[in-house]
Amino acid sequence: MTEPHSSVPGLERGLNILRLFKRGRAWISPPEMARELGIPRSTVHRLVQTLEEMGYLRRAESGGGYALGPAVLTLGFEYLGSLDIVQLSGPVLARLRDETNCSTHLAIRNGTDMVYLARYASRATVTSNVSVGSALPAHATVIGRVVLADLSETELAALYKGKALEAYTEHTPTNLAALTKLLAEDRQRGYAVSTSFYERGVTSIAAPVRDAGGRAIASINAVSVDAATDEQYLRGDLKDNVLAAAAEISQMLGAPGATQPKRFGT
Repeated sequence: MTEPHSSVPGLERGLNILRLFKRGRAWISPPEMARELGIPRSTVHRLVQTLEEMGYLRRAESGGGYALGPAVLTLGFEYLGSLDIVQLSGPVLARLRDETNCSTHLAIRNGTDMVYLARYASRATVTSNVSVGSALPAHATVIGRVVLADLSETELAALYKGKALEAYTEHTPTNLAALTKLLAEDRQRGYAVSTSFYERGVTSIAAPVRDAGGRAIASINAVSVDAATDEQYLRGDLKDNVLAAAAEISQMLGAPGATQPKRFGT
């Protein structure tokens, strides 16, 4: 017997309006919403009016368009705060920051983006400016590569089917073959490291965080900005610290066989 269709069209349309907003698209007019979603302008008018009253949209002073409202941000932070991994990883990331003097982050994959759930800023004068809630492209970031490396080639191809791989620096892979090759190297090492990969002058080293099923459900990194990082330290003590921190968080999540390398300074 076929299950009855249980979706609520009004709710679905309202959520689709919110999904139209992107990092580079802060303001959208109702006619644009109607055209892109293929729904009547009168329906869009009722939906945006409701979303505005609830605080999920705010009207431009000129009256020509709408932007996301503060209720969306509140909802996002409530979600982030509800995740056990954020609470579990906090002391580990803070200690990693203190041991390395690098900014440390935790992120999860959402489609082809990495969403940052936690940030512990370095006490150095210049630090990473990535904030909690930021979404950066997985293929162009070291913290994203270690999660993508957990996917099979079939899964990776399905994920990026019909999607362009945008270049951010000369190091960014711009096609699936180049990305697959890079991920194979990351997979073999068990971590990813690069300088000026997503942003010039930024050195990052990342490792995956695994759950009880052994899947890479998140990743952490240590980042230094505009600092001459010694290559031996980067691929030695700093790498060991990041791997140890990732293993410690993975152990708390019940990952099988998660062992911690010797920490720097112990």
